[in-house]
Amino acid sequence: MTISRRDAMTATLAGSALALAGTRPAQAIPVAPADWKRGFDNQRIADLGDGRFLNPLLSGDRPDPAILKDGADYYMTFSTFDSYPGVTIWHSRDLINWEPRGAALQKNIGSVWAVSLEKHEGRYFIYIPVKASPNSIFVIHADSIDGPWSDPIDLKLHAHIDPCHAVGEDGSRWLFLSGGDRIRLSDDGLSTVGAVEHVYDPWRYPDSWDVEGFSPEGPKIHRHGDWFYMLTAVGGTAGPPTGHMVIAARSRSIHGPWEQHPGNPLVRTESLSERWWSRGHASLIEAPDKSWWAVYHGFENGLWTLGRQTLLDPVEWTDDCWFRMTGGDLSQPIAKPRGGKAGPHGMALSDDFSRLNLGAKWNFFRPAADEASRARVEKGALVLKGRGTAPVDSSPLLLIAGDPAYEFQCDIEIAAGGTAGLLLFYDDKLYCGLGFDETRFVTHQYGMERGRPANPHGRRLTMKVTNRNHIVSYHLSGDGGRTWDRFDRGMEVSGYHHNVRGGFLMLRPGLYAAGPGEARFRDFRFRAL
Repeated sequence: MTISRRDAMTATLAGSALALAGTRPAQAIPVAPADWKRGFDNQRIADLGDGRFLNPLLSGDRPDPAILKDGADYYMTFSTFDSYPGVTIWHSRDLINWEPRGAALQKNIGSVWAVSLEKHEGRYFIYIPVKASPNSIFVIHADSIDGPWSDPIDLKLHAHIDPCHAVGEDGSRWLFLSGGDRIRLSDDGLSTVGAVEHVYDPWRYPDSWDVEGFSPEGPKIHRHGDWFYMLTAVGGTAGPPTGHMVIAARSRSIHGPWEQHPGNPLVRTESLSERWWSRGHASLIEAPDKSWWAVYHGFENGLWTLGRQTLLDPVEWTDDCWFRMTGGDLSQPIAKPRGGKAGPHGMALSDDFSRLNLGAKWNFFRPAADEASRARVEKGALVLKGRGTAPVDSSPLLLIAGDPAYEFQCDIEIAAGGTAGLLLFYDDKLYCGLGFDETRFVTHQYGMERGRPANPHGRRLTMKVTNRNHIVSYHLSGDGGRTWDRFDRGMEVSGYHHNVRGGFLMLRPGLYAAGPGEARFRDFRFRAL
């Protein structure tokens, strides 16, 4: 993630991708549905079932991956920004197929940036940088990966982001920070010792390259053989697709000096025709068969709305004790690592609301301290107490959907005077969707509300939203989905993304309830198209 953030940038849309000033318009790569295997709710999955996989490893907004090898198990988590419960832990035993376990962070401490997931002397730690007032870095810990996790402890590092826990050859514990800095940790890892010090000057790209900014960030420290290796992201997180990249350095000691990799940058998007843009923020990981891989994130060509998705790139160690990535532009299938045990991938987004799955599936956007008490399940319905007047202040419940095209529907019943509906939600200033009260419909577009025609269905109806490659349509049913009428308002959402709005988020399907009383949501169905 970049330290310098831009609230907006002037842009024009070409097709379904943002045209970059000074370059030819980007062209989205056509992707046939058969290119991916399909999992829950027809969602695309990486494992092709024939000994190969096709990126993305995890589709949808899974940025800044932090990965941990723990015996035969692998755990991974991501930046979750304003979504709570947050810092969801994912589990795999083969590096390819991943399932969510649960959210480690329950308390809203701010917008969560790139975390560090570690295990040290039998205890799990997550170091969490947040954008808040003030910005800081927190730590939580647990004796089991499934928790319970401790309350967040503020390390009071107000001017730094993207921590990485590392243990030196002398047993000392450190947090490496963006910009080439570090600070020592106490032996228990729950406080800092001394002051932040500058220890590394990252490699610099040529001035002629199109980047967002230098922004050295996201250091990841790995010990392999006789060396410590530091991977760093430079070039900015978004902006020009050719900006974000991976560089590396090494040292025989955690205390330096650090030697630049002669092949920097190790990963970089070089052409707007590539499938994956803005590739960076990498970690190294050893597979069950002892092969090595890099996990990092990238934007899919033409699909900034899906956020930064998790990618997996094979790594080759060279005779001079350096390494290189060998997956090219990651547009083609790659042989899977051998060994391990393949499990199911992902989860069903459809929900019968037999239980409330907060964290692994549903997240509130910028919840208040009492937000979880708004929601409960009751007789096969999600009962959500209304808050605010519209999506802007209602803290909607959201999902991460990682397909270019999908539809979702839900039976919705509102209380007298209440409003509820379905959304495609980026943040509280940029969203679209359709809601209703007992007398009329309300459309949401560009983060604004507009009253629409009278509602003939009263306080209960079934609503369906279709997002087909950024073209959005709505259908309504008064008989539980047996027959449908198309709502006379369509939308186009290719510009609902970071390079227009900022914030590092994605356009997420979800639901909201506003005004007095409670809304009841039944039979939520999701299907990728």
